[in-house]
Amino acid sequence: MGSSILDALNVRVEGTGDKYLVLAHGFGTDQSAWQRVLPYFTRHYSVILYDLVCAGSVNPDHFDYRRYTTLDAYVDDLLNILEALRVPRCAYVGHSISAMIGMLASIRRPDLFSKLILIGASPRFLNDKDYHGGFEQGEIEQVFSAMEANYEAWVNGFAPLAVGADVPAAVREFSRTLFNMRPDISLFVSRTVFNSDLRGILGLVSVPCCIMQTARDMSVPETVAKYMKEHIGGKSTIQWLDTEGHLPHLSAPSYLARQLEIALSQ
Repeated sequence: MGSSILDALNVRVEGTGDKYLVLAHGFGTDQSAWQRVLPYFTRHYSVILYDLVCAGSVNPDHFDYRRYTTLDAYVDDLLNILEALRVPRCAYVGHSISAMIGMLASIRRPDLFSKLILIGASPRFLNDKDYHGGFEQGEIEQVFSAMEANYEAWVNGFAPLAVGADVPAAVREFSRTLFNMRPDISLFVSRTVFNSDLRGILGLVSVPCCIMQTARDMSVPETVAKYMKEHIGGKSTIQWLDTEGHLPHLSAPSYLARQLEIALSQ
């Protein structure tokens, strides 16, 4: 990236605590997704927020199609941010794609992470023999076709399904950040995520993990959370959330914040 990565990815550090906490957003959102969760942690942590390079809040010139073909480049970005901020160790909360980014980063640098909290995480979205990821290949291809044909119509249909819970404000917020993304970048990242298979790396994760799974997540069935717990190399737990949908930080931020406090204290 031409400019400093801290500027390019809109990195912020909020709070006065002596411990570091990273809040990393998922596909279709940006760091503003954490705005109603953040106040719960600024007294006890220095909270690091940043935007993934694919987010609509980032200059699209920074998105290199050749570089971001796998999640490894996103891992580079995360580790470069932590290095630039001279973070010796942190707790990490990752949503969706950022949950997997955090796991990959922890394999490279286990010393940097005290705990991983994984919200709506999936190592593979496609079904396979003896594995229920939630989607057949044909269903995924239909999603890509819909995004390509009419991005606005796709967002209007996808956002309420992803939010799941009957929270119109959360649907509006998710729709806003989806519309902020350039449609070609959104489609490219969707292909990268949905075609990824990271099941093979789970056993290499040694940092303690808390898997947070909501009820009725249209993107990640409960079977995926159980699969991850069984295959993660280090200590892992599942925290079942009494809320619906793929974006609890938008639909139930106060409740999620309390659950995060519990997970971080254990």
